[in-house]
Amino acid sequence: MRSKRAHSGSDHRSESQTYQYTQQREALLSPHATRSDQALRRKNRKPEDIRTPYSRDADRIIHTRAYTRYIDKTQVFYLVENDHITHRVIHVQLVSKIARTIGRCLRLNEDLIEAIALGHDIGHIPYGHFGESCLLELCEEHGIGKFSHNVQSIRFLDQIEDQDLTMQVLDGILCHNGEADDICISPEPCPDWPAFDRKVQDYTTGSRYRAPMTLEGCVVKFADTIAYIGRDLQDAQEVGLIHDAHDIPPECTEIFGIDNRAIIDTLIHDLIDNSDADEEGFITYSPTVEHALVTLRAFSRERIYNNPKLTSEREKIRTMYRILFSKYLEDLRADRRDSKIFTEFADSPWVSRDYIRSTSPAGLVRDFIAGMTDRYFLKRFEECVLPHRVEGSFR
Repeated sequence: MRSKRAHSGSDHRSESQTYQYTQQREALLSPHATRSDQALRRKNRKPEDIRTPYSRDADRIIHTRAYTRYIDKTQVFYLVENDHITHRVIHVQLVSKIARTIGRCLRLNEDLIEAIALGHDIGHIPYGHFGESCLLELCEEHGIGKFSHNVQSIRFLDQIEDQDLTMQVLDGILCHNGEADDICISPEPCPDWPAFDRKVQDYTTGSRYRAPMTLEGCVVKFADTIAYIGRDLQDAQEVGLIHDAHDIPPECTEIFGIDNRAIIDTLIHDLIDNSDADEEGFITYSPTVEHALVTLRAFSRERIYNNPKLTSEREKIRTMYRILFSKYLEDLRADRRDSKIFTEFADSPWVSRDYIRSTSPAGLVRDFIAGMTDRYFLKRFEECVLPHRVEGSFR
């Protein structure tokens, strides 16, 4: 049995060996890949260990409470009871796997890719993108800016749980969405933390989507689409919104094939073949595949995302959001310390005190609701509107 290291000299040798190994490994990466020695932390509270900075970030993300709540956040079919449709936790794993495969072939930093992918959807809220539109309306009405799930991801990781992640990871998470308009992406430099904070602020005021600062972030942006576009079709067939592959436009099946596996395979190969990580530094599809993808997105929007069978309950969901927002805002203003917004959020030890002191009541309500799973959201709503029943007696 090996004995424990008895003195710090062994620690220093281990750290030195790890640093040398990381340098040797990263020397093989593309000229446009992001190296560990480029990592920027806002606070630098703890030195790096045997992990690279981006690998440490991936671990920090996995151990957050926000990551744990992925498990009960639905992807598209938020009111369908079916154990075989995609939940957010599966989507995130798919994005990570697909993005790392692409990154490996382009000789990019897989640790950075993994961290961005694992954290990219942490800000998603109950009932998917429609829930996001409901919370957006409420945030604008209460004068706290626009709501978007990518900014909310940054809020959870950088402020509420205060994980001190690298700028490269946070930037990739911030810039992951808006992929529907992307044809060719090159990194957009972000020199320092003030510039990053301005970038976050741009999103809260509704400015245009911005490119990530790293090529790894660009890969995750594309991998997000690759992970969901075929999977949504598969789920739609599972729940009966699409009967079979013959419903899909032939100009799409001719390029992609007829199932999710073929779609993923085609998109990954095309992206690898047409991207340039060695000289100019960009990620792109071929024009043919991009055209077919635009057509497939339009088909999914009409037949899946805006299908009346899926959207018929939306006004009820909008009402639920309004009732819960008003309830918790009133509880904060009345200082009802037994309210869930205090006991399970504002007074919780895992929530940063700096965040609590600097956030308005409406902002606290926004973040409490945004962190809810679908099931927890429904339970809190039932508490608000259904009378409490007493079993037997009041004794």
